[in-house]
Amino acid sequence: MKNKIIKVLGLCSLAFLAFSCQNLDRPEMGEYPKDAGEPGGPLKFYVAFDGATDNKLMNAVDSVKAKFPTDNPLKPMDGISGKAVKGEKYKYVKYSSANDFAQTAGSFTVSVWAQKGNLETDHIFSMPAASGYHWSGGSMFLLTEGSPESPVVKFFVKDKTDEKWFEWVGDNSPKGIYDNKWHHLAFVYDGGTSKMTMYVDGQAKAFVPEWTNHGNVVLEPSKIVGLKIGAGPQEFSAGEISDGASDWLKNSWTGGIDQFRMYSKPLSAAEVQNLYTKKR
Repeated sequence: MKNKIIKVLGLCSLAFLAFSCQNLDRPEMGEYPKDAGEPGGPLKFYVAFDGATDNKLMNAVDSVKAKFPTDNPLKPMDGISGKAVKGEKYKYVKYSSANDFAQTAGSFTVSVWAQKGNLETDHIFSMPAASGYHWSGGSMFLLTEGSPESPVVKFFVKDKTDEKWFEWVGDNSPKGIYDNKWHHLAFVYDGGTSKMTMYVDGQAKAFVPEWTNHGNVVLEPSKIVGLKIGAGPQEFSAGEISDGASDWLKNSWTGGIDQFRMYSKPLSAAEVQNLYTKKR
């Protein structure tokens, strides 16, 4: 009898360990893209969108901690490497979180491949916040607007003590990125210098905005309610925004998105160049 009890407890322990290593509320595990990043390393969230199944949730699984989206209404398309997702108005890929990015990102890097021809007021990603936290409804988001000839790129961060708009406009505009071709974008914030560098196709932009004397970012995980790929921080539903109208905090990205990464460290110029040259 004693041996049977020990055996049952052993099986229960194995079952517990198996479940504790994976997020719950997901489809049955199968083959999905995996990255070389080690658990606990600086790569905190990564979606390749390379799944080749009929299950859209499986096709958008995060490869760092096997986090599945809570929703993925976007269709696949040919990407810079394998498959990507095609953005659509009022639709986006939604996750409960970006794993432990918010807890660890004193310095950080966001890297993505983007493809678009027409430029409106759109968001490639956002981290929405709890009601009342900030007037924008978000803690972090990447906004584009302007025109294909003179695009405006703004990276917004709200943390425990302050908020900052890192902006590339006018003479600093990243011209040429909205030509319906794939372009690699990387945004590197270094807490040691309080500066953010924008890279386009592996090359750093000369203009480097500074969050004067701020130092490390201190995000507030308890205030962040998820991660959206392909939309702004505020919620919307189809039909809420009339045709021809624009609500810049709700708009969704209508181009291609591929190889989305979030790191809790400032990547070096060589590391960003490696992502670009290897189409990662």
